Amino acid sequence: MRLAGTIPTMVEENLLYEQGYHLVAGVDEVGRGPLAGPVVAAAIILPKNLKGSWVSRIRDSKQLTPAQRDCLFPHLQESALAVGVGRAEHWEIDEVRIVEATRRAMKRAIDSLSPVPEFLLIDALQIPDAAIGQRGIIHGDVLCLSIAAASIVAKVARDRLMREEDELYPGYGFKNHKGYATPRHLDALQRLGPCRIHRRSFYPISEIVSRGHGY
Repeated sequence: MRLAGTIPTMVEENLLYEQGYHLVAGVDEVGRGPLAGPVVAAAIILPKNLKGSWVSRIRDSKQLTPAQRDCLFPHLQESALAVGVGRAEHWEIDEVRIVEATRRAMKRAIDSLSPVPEFLLIDALQIPDAAIGQRGIIHGDVLCLSIAAASIVAKVARDRLMREEDELYPGYGFKNHKGYATPRHLDALQRLGPCRIHRRSFYPISEIVSRGHGY
C-alpha cells in the first residue's frame, strides 16, 4: 500500500454509522520506541458532522510538526464528543513488555471516555480486555481520521509530560528528544547512567544497568 501523501478520511467511521453505531472512538498511542518515559494512548470520539478549516490539516502525528500538533490539539479538545488519555509507566513496560503495556494504556484511555464508545477503531492492535466492538487497522493513523486525531492528542500529551520530566531529571535532554535514542541521549546515558524513568528492559539501558551504573 502506498501511503505517501495519504489524507485520513472518515470512511471507516461512516461504514459504522451506516450500521447503526453513533459513538465511534479512534484509538492510538505514542511512545513505544523511546528508551525512557511511559507509553501514552489517546481515545477520541469525533462528531459525525465534524467541520472547520482545521479538519483538513489532521494527519498522523508523525507527519506534523510540533507547532502543527499544538495548533490542532485545542480544536480537537473543543470539537470532540469525548477525549481520553491513558498511560503505562516505564516500570510496567519492563514488567509486561511494550505491546501489553500499550494495550493497558489504550484501555485506560478508553475507560476514561464519557460517553462510552460503542465501537473502537484502533491503530494496528486489538484490545481483548475492552468489551466493545473493535477493529484494528494497519496504518490506521494514516488512513482513519479518528485514529489520526487520537495520535495527535497522545503525542501532545506525552511531549508535555516529557518536558516536565526534563525538569526532574536534567542533563538527559528529555524536553528535546522525548526519550528517543538520539545521539545526545545516548551520550548522556553513558555519562550519567539511566535515571528512574528509563526502561530497564530496553537496550542499551539493560547493558548499562548490568554494569551497575545509574539508579
